[in-house]
Amino acid sequence: MFFLIIIITLQNCEIIEILFTMAYISFDKQHLVNLEFTMNKEILRSNRSGAFCNTTIIGCNTRKYHGLLVVPQPQLDNNNHVLLSSIDETVIVNKEEFHFGVHQYEDGTIMPHGHKYIREFSAEPIPKLTYRVGATRITKEYIFAENDSRIYIRYFVEEAAQPITLRLLPFLAFRNVHMLTHENHVANRKYTPIKNGASWQMYENYDSLFLQTSKSSEYTHAPHWYNKVFYLREFERGYDAVEDLYVPGFLEVELKEGESVIVSAGLEEKNPATFKRQFESMMESRIPRDSFEHCLQNSAQQFIIREKDGTRMFAGFPWFGSCGRDTLLSIPGLILANGDKKTFKELLKYLIDTMQGPFFSNRYYQKSLYYTAVDSPLWFFLILQKYESMLGATKKSIWKDYGAVMSLILNSFIEGADFNVKTLENGLLYAGNENLALTWMNVFCDGKPYTPRTGLDIEINALWYNALRYAVEILKEADKKNPDLQKWNEVADKVKDSFTKCFYNEQTGVFYDYINDNERNNEVRPNMLIAISLPYCPLNDDLKKKIFDITRSELLTNRGLRSLSPRSEFYREVTIGNHRERETAYHNGTVFPWLIMPYVDAAVGLYGKTSLPYLEDLYNAFEEVIAENGIGTISEIYDGNPPHESRGCISQSTSVAAVLYLKYVIDGLKK
Repeated sequence: MFFLIIIITLQNCEIIEILFTMAYISFDKQHLVNLEFTMNKEILRSNRSGAFCNTTIIGCNTRKYHGLLVVPQPQLDNNNHVLLSSIDETVIVNKEEFHFGVHQYEDGTIMPHGHKYIREFSAEPIPKLTYRVGATRITKEYIFAENDSRIYIRYFVEEAAQPITLRLLPFLAFRNVHMLTHENHVANRKYTPIKNGASWQMYENYDSLFLQTSKSSEYTHAPHWYNKVFYLREFERGYDAVEDLYVPGFLEVELKEGESVIVSAGLEEKNPATFKRQFESMMESRIPRDSFEHCLQNSAQQFIIREKDGTRMFAGFPWFGSCGRDTLLSIPGLILANGDKKTFKELLKYLIDTMQGPFFSNRYYQKSLYYTAVDSPLWFFLILQKYESMLGATKKSIWKDYGAVMSLILNSFIEGADFNVKTLENGLLYAGNENLALTWMNVFCDGKPYTPRTGLDIEINALWYNALRYAVEILKEADKKNPDLQKWNEVADKVKDSFTKCFYNEQTGVFYDYINDNERNNEVRPNMLIAISLPYCPLNDDLKKKIFDITRSELLTNRGLRSLSPRSEFYREVTIGNHRERETAYHNGTVFPWLIMPYVDAAVGLYGKTSLPYLEDLYNAFEEVIAENGIGTISEIYDGNPPHESRGCISQSTSVAAVLYLKYVIDGLKK
């Protein structure tokens, strides 16, 4: 909270103190009537099943991914589907109607103009809008159920000279989040009456949507389509941006000053008498967004998905699913920094249970798993090192729990594995071909990887060396007679002897990013920073410092690290445009917050506590973004050039995790 104290001294020396509070994240009427401002501010809340609510702060959807109730439909494709796109409210006073909804249409029309009635938005402890119509003042609050695919919306009449009627129009989509829907004759126009509401199932095999009110209400069935609703963000990204939404009818409820009604939208009918208790109980359990750190902690919870087949992590909202690499990179900041050993083990179990040979699943989409990531198995070893250092796990317990997986990964890579992964005579790890993108720089353009980095990659081989050395270290304590100990140690020795010779260009003083038979790529990228951030590094301190200095000079920003130096002819200043333009820029200058984690480890490893002031400056700089795009969270990427506008997903697990890890390290240095 921000506190403002006004002290007034009167003639008789009495002092009157006027104290009031302002929410940590809030916007007033001056900002809220500006659509250019509000359409760039989004709210997000997910639950443990992977369902979520995502829209702009004024309720005008600008993405096809936006909706008040977006839920998995495993019986269809196991992807998220938008069932309830939005609810338009109409307040009726003396037979005069005031429409609170906001939609943009293909011809540029904004209708209705509900934003002109908004007086305030606050994010604490849950999103809250305040509307005023003449003498009537109404607040609207959202809360998303933690373990149920359900959103609750509470309307409270703070002031009203006379009773009002609140009319609610549900806009239904019933379609995959990656698609759009259009008016058709297949949609089921029937409804089912339920207590204080109605339910609809637009298409066969979908779950039904149940809309209810806590107070007695009346449903009027008046089905019709709203055509050519326009999604600005999709248009900007070069995608189809127009769809039709189905409104089956409307609910009406009578309210007077001091009264409230709670609206529930979910996948099953509930007892309306429980809505108030449920709403208040959930509010009490939420981490408030009343500080930067609390916002990060609040956001961190939203990536964890708990299902019958295991616990996994969403990479980012609103369009990413699960990703093995992102899960591993997020674990230190989201899980270990909180001391959450239980969730740590659950996440690793899911990754291990879904392995294919030595590879973790790198993408989970429509019931299919994809495994094209050579670095994820090697990040696994670093995460075990973090588990040991951050939670105090013993080497013997780590070997007992994860030794079989460690052996599978290392021996498979030594002997040769899928995707042309193989260990060369010099100990270095070779991976890929021209049609594969196996590292984190894995975007495709026109069906081919834009940065394939086929061959010997600097960070892959640094991770390879670290994995071998850590496995040897564990075996020396947990299983000294294991025959793999000597084999792994010999390979690690070869890597150390070969690494500097391979990747360091003594003539130019530059480190090669990757090497193959046709190319020695000397672009300055953050991959060399990853190499010097690891507990075991094959480079000497002088070369480590050289890499760190180059990184600080050319790649470091106040939003993370650039993916390519601005000195390169391939550098892209901003990540905007159609799909091809954005993919071209994605790893050619775009800033990634997740790279803060290796940057922090490298800084502390080289300079210890003297790095504290610089790390604190970096942490504090991120507070600026907490209300810029995704309210209370951190975006996936940022433009390479100042002012480093946010791009990509509005809430990314690796981004939030990196900043939380930064805070963890700062606190440790202070102690």
